[in-house]
Amino acid sequence: MKGLVCKMCGYVSLSGDEKQCPICQMKNVFELKEEAYKTPDFKAVSGETEKKHIPAFTVVEECGLLPEAGCLDVHVKIGEILHPMLSQHYITEITFYINNKFIGNVMFTPEVNPAAVVHLKGGAKGKVQVVENCSLHGRWFNEVDIK
Repeated sequence: MKGLVCKMCGYVSLSGDEKQCPICQMKNVFELKEEAYKTPDFKAVSGETEKKHIPAFTVVEECGLLPEAGCLDVHVKIGEILHPMLSQHYITEITFYINNKFIGNVMFTPEVNPAAVVHLKGGAKGKVQVVENCSLHGRWFNEVDIK
């Protein structure tokens, strides 16, 4: 999928209009890339590569960490088949967006599992999107509707 990518840190702008990168804080560093990230093609039968890279979501309407805040948990794990975390092949980060707007980024080393949770304030609506980066296979995208 075509998109704007920060030349300094690799952040993908889903909104397409950022002047400053929210990750590295550099200005005017975005370049248009023909294959900024891969998207799931649910019409095709996914192979093992896709099953290990496409972010999978679980939306939990009752927050386990901050129940008094009335938040919504969005759990993301990388892959229907959990992605390996090896020294030469691992998920380096997961970037979270709501309705194409950046909300957070989680960085990884090979010593952890490729999963993260974002706690959204009550009343959040629209789409939660994720772009993950694999050290060997690049960036992969998926999204889920929240109500």
